[in-house]
Amino acid sequence: MRKTVYTKFIFAYLLFAFFGFLVVATFFSRAINDLVMETEADKLYKEALLISDTYAKDLYNSETSLESVKKQLDVLDLYLDSTLWIMNPSGLIVLSSDKPIDIENPPSVNNFNATDNTGGYYTIGKFYGYFKEDVLSVFAPITDGYQVLGYVVIHKNIAQLNELSEKLLTVSYYLFFVLFALSLIILIFFTSNVYRPLRKITKATEEYASGNLHYQFQIDSEDELGYLAASLNYMANELSKGEDNQKQIVANVSHDFRSPLTSIKGYSEAMLDGTIPPELHGKYLEIVSNESDRLIKLTNSLLTLNNLNTEGMILEISDFDINTVIRKTAATFEGACSKKKISIDLSLTGEQLFVKGDISKIQQVLYNLLDNAIKFSNKDSTIFIETKEKHKKVFVSVKDQGIGIPKDSLNLIWDRFYKTDLSRGKDKKGTGLGLSITREIIRAHGENINVISTEGEGTEFIFTLTLSDINED
Repeated sequence: MRKTVYTKFIFAYLLFAFFGFLVVATFFSRAINDLVMETEADKLYKEALLISDTYAKDLYNSETSLESVKKQLDVLDLYLDSTLWIMNPSGLIVLSSDKPIDIENPPSVNNFNATDNTGGYYTIGKFYGYFKEDVLSVFAPITDGYQVLGYVVIHKNIAQLNELSEKLLTVSYYLFFVLFALSLIILIFFTSNVYRPLRKITKATEEYASGNLHYQFQIDSEDELGYLAASLNYMANELSKGEDNQKQIVANVSHDFRSPLTSIKGYSEAMLDGTIPPELHGKYLEIVSNESDRLIKLTNSLLTLNNLNTEGMILEISDFDINTVIRKTAATFEGACSKKKISIDLSLTGEQLFVKGDISKIQQVLYNLLDNAIKFSNKDSTIFIETKEKHKKVFVSVKDQGIGIPKDSLNLIWDRFYKTDLSRGKDKKGTGLGLSITREIIRAHGENINVISTEGEGTEFIFTLTLSDINED
């Protein structure tokens, strides 16, 4: 059976109750009993000293009579609820509050030895066997100068003191049980604010582990548990999005691979079985070749993007002239521009403008942006490429006069395989991965890339690069 945190907490709570009761029943019981004895002994000792300095001393000095002192002892007996003696050092009881005066045959305590009480002023016991039950006995010497004439002894029944101790102990038990009951608040608080949220979090983790990433739960708390719950929900949402994106990627890859493969297979079979006559083979072989190139491009793009995400991008940073790279990249599209009667207008800052970066990766960024610009530009239009220097940064802009991007698609164009509805008719050979690769390259450089687009008017991509110190030389 699995032990839960709640079970452990309950066990600790009961353990606390058990040891708390044990402490009260043992330590508190003894402490209360000792306290009662010492308190009562102090009170009786003060009374005994007072008697020894007054009535008892007067009696030994023959300044008062036995009867007068006996009356005083009887009154104090009722007041203190104790037995009072005046006794000689030999153990002879001169006066006793519980017995009449007997001059001829006074009672005595056998084996009484005053030196037994040296260092203390009270004893607990049967007082040399005189009493049948234990009593608290307090001594106060009756002195005249340096001579001890006798003792004032006050006896208190221990049973009475034990009864008082029991009452105080009962109060301690009541107090303990009240505290124990009040401590249930801690248990209730723990159950409500810790255990139940933990159960929800545990249930959620089990659901996520089983693959149910859409499971949602809520904990209304602003402490660490609430933060943990919010983090788990966020993590699950992100994982769910990743899973959905993965499914979408697989679907897109399957679709983009299936279309050219279907064409290649169809035309190949048609040429083999004679459906397409030999004189048309050249035409359809060119189509097969184009579809093969499309598959190769798609595969290379997937491999590039996968390497960027798994291995991280390894950059070979150097100082290079971005203007030269732009001119060379633009020259590679001369043929494509001629077919659509598109011109490229370069507005570059200075003859040379050095930046820091990986020249091959930045060239790939420019290639992808120019390829997109030409693909979606209208005939007889112009593509503008511009560089500007500002705050130690170089801003590179590629702007076309094409179909533009709808507002609801601007944040989606960086997603893998994403193609807007407007682009699907024009982008026959696109893979939907170019912009994803472009953004990853720019991010790897620690730079930014943004897009500004108006549907039906054109699109502008702007990315930044760090200005090189060579420009200052």
